[in-house]
Amino acid sequence: MRYLSVYQTVERNAPPTQEEMAAMGRLIEEMTAAGVLIATEGCLPTSLGMRVRRAGDRVTVVDGPFTEAKEVIAGFALIEAASKEEALAHTKRFLEVAGDGVCEVRQLYTPPAGDTHPRVG
Repeated sequence: MRYLSVYQTVERNAPPTQEEMAAMGRLIEEMTAAGVLIATEGCLPTSLGMRVRRAGDRVTVVDGPFTEAKEVIAGFALIEAASKEEALAHTKRFLEVAGDGVCEVRQLYTPPAGDTHPRVG
């Protein structure tokens, strides 16, 4: 089963330290070699982002930074796990390296064998 883990934390005004980058690099390398980690990326500061919202016929765009947010999306990981419990274990391990924050973990839809039509909802 595939899971998407979205990591949220308080936005930092400084890039990660060399030690933090090295620790995360080791974790990424280990999880990739084990076939658990499919993809992962970190996000640049919210000052470079935007929020796009649709309500009825109206679309609004708000440029960053998102100062009103207590926590912002800092990155994501796409993982392969045999169960929800295994996905939880990998997420806890990630948070040990990443530090304080919240990961929302969601199982991704997998179409039944032979079904070529994706479903929404």
